[in-house]
Amino acid sequence: MLALPFDTMDQARLARDPAYDGIFFIAVRTTGIYCRPVCRVRQPLTRNITFFPSAAACEKAGYRPCLKCRPESAPFCPAWNGTRTTVERACKLIDGGALDGDGTVTMLALRCGVGARHLTRLFHQHLGASPVEVAQTRRVQRAMQMIAHSDLSMTEIALASGFGSLRRFNEVIAARYARTPTALRRVRPHDVTTKAVDT
Repeated sequence: MLALPFDTMDQARLARDPAYDGIFFIAVRTTGIYCRPVCRVRQPLTRNITFFPSAAACEKAGYRPCLKCRPESAPFCPAWNGTRTTVERACKLIDGGALDGDGTVTMLALRCGVGARHLTRLFHQHLGASPVEVAQTRRVQRAMQMIAHSDLSMTEIALASGFGSLRRFNEVIAARYARTPTALRRVRPHDVTTKAVDT
């Protein structure tokens, strides 16, 4: 759930204010892509955007990550501190692979000292997505970092980022980015052009 008013977020993204980077994400209905508030692409019309609290919530709603601002590189949201420490701890465990392989939400919840249903409710409350959906997004984000910044083979990247197989890795990356992992590697981050939006 987003705590900020729509107008505040809209002003922040129009100003590309770095203070809001990682606090919310912008989904553009006309392109099907989501971005960080600091993205340098041409600004879409306000009527064409929706704000989400996390990358996972954007992807759950059917949006693809922007290849220019790379949502996987957004900083950790400072608003999660304090009373949201359970979600923060769970996300750190997810980053460590807690839901890769045989890991389950029940096992993750036990490590956080809560029940699985309660943990799922907290995730929906703070991130707008379930632990499994967050884990899927983080898996893709880890893979994209390695595709862009390493010379590892695609098989090595698939396994290191938590995918069970190269085939599943290829399917998920192609579905999220509308390009194969190999095609994404050929396009370095600074060379990527994002589809123009309706202005």
